[in-house]
Amino acid sequence: MIIKAYCKINIGLRIVRKRPDGYHELQTVMYPVRELYDVVSVEVMEGVGVEFVGRGIVVDCPEDKNLCVRAARLMQERYGVGGVRIELDKRVPFGAGLGGGSSDATAVIVAINEIYSLGLERSILAELAAMLGSDTPFFVCDDAQYCTGRGEIMEPTEVDLHGLWLVVVKPDEGVSTAEAYSGVKPCVPTDDLRELLREGVDRWQGSITNDFEGHILVAHPRIADLKATLLANGAIYASMSGSGSAVFGLFKSRPELRFSDDVFVHVEYIE
Repeated sequence: MIIKAYCKINIGLRIVRKRPDGYHELQTVMYPVRELYDVVSVEVMEGVGVEFVGRGIVVDCPEDKNLCVRAARLMQERYGVGGVRIELDKRVPFGAGLGGGSSDATAVIVAINEIYSLGLERSILAELAAMLGSDTPFFVCDDAQYCTGRGEIMEPTEVDLHGLWLVVVKPDEGVSTAEAYSGVKPCVPTDDLRELLREGVDRWQGSITNDFEGHILVAHPRIADLKATLLANGAIYASMSGSGSAVFGLFKSRPELRFSDDVFVHVEYIE
């Protein structure tokens, strides 16, 4: 089974408080980026093992940290399924705040559910995905979600970006989750992110923000420069996605942008 594991952007990201379990309570809207995806192929393999083959961007991590492998082993432990062979054509950059690894893991869970005919409902698939990461359950969904808790509590929300151009750029540097959270200052918001979204994208800049930007843009001026470039070239809204280092801009017409060769660039029209 072959799945296009699309990534996401965060429209607004608020760190509300630190929880007793060590995680942070957050509020954010995750929005799917349909045309920027990894290709995940999963098939039955003899035996009970997990075989992983990577192509494209190198997945350079030990097997016990590989989210695709962990997803397969979770399904084996829970449902007793047999061997699984996973091929990953990695296209979404790491350390970007785009959720590429989480999307890949969810694709493995969804594929195993299909190829082994487990018949698991979407809610169960999301619960399984949540065991692997905070934003992982989002990729069971097909549309924008207002996410709370660690990110795993989701509620469909209306976000109208139809007819806009999305530009995602990432410098040749990443931001670790540990770095992002080490400098953030939790704060309980006094307004509702969903209400701000309803005001329309033309009014988002300055009111819908990402709490990680305060310190990340200072520590990583290259990310700040990319965001400023998007705004200077006509973006009606620009923000860092997740914990970075990718930033995105929304444009009313296709922009003419030039970046140095060390910058990853993705452009798509939102249908």
